[in-house]
Amino acid sequence: MARPDPRPARLRRRDLLLMVLGTAAFLADLGTDLWMACSYVRAGHRLWGVLVLALLALSSLATQLFSWAWHHTDPPVLRERLAPGACLALLHLLQLGYLSRCVHALKVGWQVCKPGVTEEEKAYVLFLSHDISMLRLFETFLETAPQLTFVLYVILQTNEIELFQGFGICTAFLCVAWALLDYHQSLRCFLREKYKLDLLSSFVYFTWNFFLTCPRILSVALFATLFPHFIALHVLSVWAVMVLWVWLQKTNFMDSPGLEWFYRATVGMILYFCWFNVAKGRTIYRSIIYHVFILVDCALLVASWAWYNSPLDEHLYPCYVLPAALVCYFLGLLLKGIYYKYFHPTMQTQHHDEVDAAGSVTAAEFRAGRAPVIVNKRMYQLVQSHFAASSLAGQSLANGVEADALL
Repeated sequence: MARPDPRPARLRRRDLLLMVLGTAAFLADLGTDLWMACSYVRAGHRLWGVLVLALLALSSLATQLFSWAWHHTDPPVLRERLAPGACLALLHLLQLGYLSRCVHALKVGWQVCKPGVTEEEKAYVLFLSHDISMLRLFETFLETAPQLTFVLYVILQTNEIELFQGFGICTAFLCVAWALLDYHQSLRCFLREKYKLDLLSSFVYFTWNFFLTCPRILSVALFATLFPHFIALHVLSVWAVMVLWVWLQKTNFMDSPGLEWFYRATVGMILYFCWFNVAKGRTIYRSIIYHVFILVDCALLVASWAWYNSPLDEHLYPCYVLPAALVCYFLGLLLKGIYYKYFHPTMQTQHHDEVDAAGSVTAAEFRAGRAPVIVNKRMYQLVQSHFAASSLAGQSLANGVEADALL
């Protein structure tokens, strides 16, 4: 069994390269979104261009809010290292908070790869990378996944594909894959015995997520081609069910009730597209309930499309794609079972006392190398939800806490 260690493993040069590629993928996706919006407007589809920009703006606002809220819960010494308070506020107001985190993490990561760096500096760059990983995941399922559905809807509606749409689909899939793998790698970072996510387990993890997400996106896009005015109602209805589902699991991720509800709303949007575990304990029954619900929902969407398109002789392409999508979904479920059976670590349960040392670290201590190794509480909470056994419930720690105090 993998041992849960609040001290994440050291930063490797490969991790720094992945951070660079992740930032480049984010910028490429942003550029593609703007290209797509401008192309739609020039082609006379102003509403489509507005929808692309609206998805981009809403996801950016949500990401900046999470980033700003997390800055306020971090120890003052960590906030000071990124930027003064006024500059931080301005960066987030200009929707540059997430990008500034990426640039700062790359700068610190480059310095950490040099010899003679303290353990605190190494822990700090991992602290930054874990927040970036979570923000990237939120941004992906608030903007990239919905936009991928929208692009597929436009292609099905017009029966043609433009260059910018093909490029947008490629960058969207790249961002989704990158967000899932980077998030999973960050989770495993706390499990020293199984820290390395090898190529086979990476492939299996990405493949089952890919096979389960693609049929979901296809079914929603098909339904939207016939009922564009009802798709928003469907999204809101399923999203509300998912938010209720998250609330029933009594999440405690954020530091205030209002922000906790915002987190639940964000997770509800992620669950609209794919599985995301937010509660401690055994997940098999929750996972079964979720996948049965999504499968029934997808079946109803596709059945509605097929009913109003009967006979299907004029829609040969979807007729070939839909059976393949059904096979993909069940293959995804099979690969998910294989992953959890052979590749997913199970944590050895340990009990720790609650520690609150976040405010005890001064800037002088941090610079002098006498500060304790910092831990990203947010990511560690998700580690407990993703890997932990039920007996881990009740454990907590403060952000920036000394890792040695937990061992």
